[in-house]
Amino acid sequence: MKIHEYQGKEILKKFGVTVPRGIPCFSVDEAVKAAETLGGKVWVVKAQIHAGGRGKGGGVKVAKSMDDVKTCAGQILGMQLKTHQTGPEGQKVNRLLVEEGADIKKEYYVAALTDRATQKVAMMASSEGGMDIEEVAHKTPEKIIKVFVDPAAGLTDAQANELANGIGVPAGSMAQAVDTLKKLYTCYMETDASLAEINPLILEGNGNIKALDAKFNFDSNALYRHPEIVAYRDLDEEDADEIEASKFDLAYISLDGNIGCLVNGAGLAMATMDTIKLFGAEPANFLDVGGGATTEKVTEAFKIMLKNPKVKGILVNIFGGIMKCDTIAEGVVAAARETHLSVPLVVRMKGTNEDLGKKILKESGLPIISADSMAEAATKIVAAVK
Repeated sequence: MKIHEYQGKEILKKFGVTVPRGIPCFSVDEAVKAAETLGGKVWVVKAQIHAGGRGKGGGVKVAKSMDDVKTCAGQILGMQLKTHQTGPEGQKVNRLLVEEGADIKKEYYVAALTDRATQKVAMMASSEGGMDIEEVAHKTPEKIIKVFVDPAAGLTDAQANELANGIGVPAGSMAQAVDTLKKLYTCYMETDASLAEINPLILEGNGNIKALDAKFNFDSNALYRHPEIVAYRDLDEEDADEIEASKFDLAYISLDGNIGCLVNGAGLAMATMDTIKLFGAEPANFLDVGGGATTEKVTEAFKIMLKNPKVKGILVNIFGGIMKCDTIAEGVVAAARETHLSVPLVVRMKGTNEDLGKKILKESGLPIISADSMAEAATKIVAAVK
């Protein structure tokens, strides 16, 4: 789960990280009122979408008068903001953050994220913070410093000092930088984040350290522990079909192909998509019905897949372990009837109650194409679609 910048800053502030004063807004009038409330002579008007690269896309503007604030807010609010993370279609801006200006002397990059290879938390920092951090990572990776934190021990003073020294924080600001890094780590751990990023973390002219931006991703499996974070969810930023799928505990992600996939198990789902590509077609989705799929879940999965006008055929690939093939077969038959399925359907089943499942499909009277192997299933659905 992702959240907006202003929400991330609210979380950082709770953990003692210094952030600029800012006010979220949903209209041009609210933006002007926010600037008046903040006071000062310079404000920053920022688009709030779940994507990076907003500055390069025209979604971050500096205003030096109330008229500027009004103009900038009017230009950004409602725009279809395109960045390297939104894709060519862009993302509509429905929210703004109006923030006080900052005296930026130096920009740094800091982040905490899950490192599965070491089973530790990777704390990263760079002296080259700002809009081009991806380019820094690509062209000059040596400018990104990493330490790996044992969750049982936490981020030590020595590790925090190594990061702060490594990115060149001045001696007078070192204590503040170390304190910020340790608070970022604590924030990451206590919110069950998978990513907690500050880019840029700035050094102000007076020597203070401040988080000028915030990006968070959270482990969805831990959200039951954090209702206050769930409350930050912005459904406007999510795919409508993925939202619908989540209501039925279906793991669903839209893709660009024309063959819908219904599979039990994430690994098998990935292998199924690879097999479809191997035989010359493209998957229309990732869909994992899980180990305890019911007839209702399978029916809803079919409905969600068929909402996509690109879908010209469906491949069901089931391994019956905990999941029984006859249960899936009953769900497939019920779903095909309820949705008045009009595209080719190939079903491959292996495992528990396999023969019973195949019997249910055969006796349904529906034009379901059976397959025994993944290769056969992929060959048949690709041929049927073509």
